[in-house]
Amino acid sequence: MHIDTAVILAAGEGTRLQPLTRNRPKPMLPAANRPILEHVFDALVEAGIERLVVVVGFKRDRVQDHFGPAYRDVPITYVRQEKQLGSGHALAQARSEVDGPLLVLNGDRLIDAGTIEAVDTSFAETGDPSIAVTERRNTSRYGAVELRDGDIADFVEKPRDDGYRLINAGVYAFPETIFQSIEETPRTAGELGITDTIERLVAHERVRGVEVDGMWVDATYPWDLLTVAREVLDRERVTETERDDRVWVDDDATVHEEAVLRGPVVVGPDCEVGPDAVVGPHTAAGANVTIGANAVVQRSVLDADARVGPGSTLLDTVTGQDVDLGASTVVPGGTADVQVGTTVFENQRLGAVIGDWTTVDGAASIAPGTLIGTDATLHTGVTVDSNVGEGVEVMR
Repeated sequence: MHIDTAVILAAGEGTRLQPLTRNRPKPMLPAANRPILEHVFDALVEAGIERLVVVVGFKRDRVQDHFGPAYRDVPITYVRQEKQLGSGHALAQARSEVDGPLLVLNGDRLIDAGTIEAVDTSFAETGDPSIAVTERRNTSRYGAVELRDGDIADFVEKPRDDGYRLINAGVYAFPETIFQSIEETPRTAGELGITDTIERLVAHERVRGVEVDGMWVDATYPWDLLTVAREVLDRERVTETERDDRVWVDDDATVHEEAVLRGPVVVGPDCEVGPDAVVGPHTAAGANVTIGANAVVQRSVLDADARVGPGSTLLDTVTGQDVDLGASTVVPGGTADVQVGTTVFENQRLGAVIGDWTTVDGAASIAPGTLIGTDATLHTGVTVDSNVGEGVEVMR
């Protein structure tokens, strides 16, 4: 039986993606120039889902205000997770809104309709809980899954050797009894993950592992948004308006005739691209972005209302919303060590991440791997080579 209801888990904060998640939940971060969650909804609608139940929590208004009561004529019901106590706890909040079998998936990972259909088909044919699993080179980042004759045999939290190749892709098909199973699962330090319940199910019933090889992209750290954008631009139809060589320009955007757009690139609604600017490849400009004359923006994601001054150079850069980068701002890009919290990640390709509402007065240089917090101010001519905190003012 085809499953017609999907529960989408979109309550998480995404602390490892700070400063970009300071003012919005992780699923609302940009995948190219649209929220990740919008791409997830597209995949569900294309797979034939008829009802969306969305679990919201942190900054839930950012989700509800964006999507409203329906998406592409598919109704949306919102349920609230008051405290983020794990994915199993989040799913439990949807119990009153589900009648029958359900699909469950994360709202912060890019997937395609084929993955959803494969899991749905497995459940329809067997009636057994079914989980999408996909191959990844580095299973230690996600945790590994062991299959035995197509069934889930074990979850390995942090494998230390290279003997594993499959990870949990976070797309599930369950009978309605999953809610009772969640209720019976003991909490660990007050939290409950979906895999905690699945591990208990595996001990006494069949749980199918469905191997898939479609799109699966996870944004865990700030530099991952560059990978997300690249995957979207390389693999998907971004908008209805396509020029030559995978260049998408919204009908309401203005691109000067002497500007150069190098595909794949997308320029969103109400954007302005000035003369002799070079934008792309692998660059996404959200709504109402301004790119000044002679600016160069490559391998970057500019979120809504960002302004890039004339003569600026941005490589491998992710901006938040309403960021104002003055003339001749330079982010040279490349690889660097990036400090996220107290952890340093070596050799990551990241120019800079610039949080919402930050202002750079101009002629500033920002070293590769720099994270700049929300509402910061960088005055004219500064050189920044370490992380800048929220609201901090940097002067020469």
